[in-house]
Amino acid sequence: MENNLDLSFNEIVNMIETRRNNAYKKVNEELISLYWDFGKYISEKVNDANWGEKIVDKLVDFMKREYPTMKGFNKRGIYRMKQFYETYKDYPIVSPLVTQISWTNNLMILSMTKTIEEKEFYN
Repeated sequence: MENNLDLSFNEIVNMIETRRNNAYKKVNEELISLYWDFGKYISEKVNDANWGEKIVDKLVDFMKREYPTMKGFNKRGIYRMKQFYETYKDYPIVSPLVTQISWTNNLMILSMTKTIEEKEFYN
């Protein structure tokens, strides 16, 4: 009888694990979407006549002041988000794929590949 209960409990464990994995995927998608939107915003503003490269320093200061516990919004991180957006913005086939992998993997692909075809292959 106890073994039958254990089997039933394994089904519950499977439900929990499935939902946990789904939640991780959704969080990752939202995080990548945030980085995409942030990169787009910065890219467009820096290219605008009213903004120059110095604005990124001001943005870093703003993020430190307003969101001191949020990681990744330093100068290097912001430029990576900008590069991320600028690399994929003209490739609608690749754009949805980038949300399916982690930010770390996206950064590796950006830095280790040269052509968009290579980037598409690894996404």
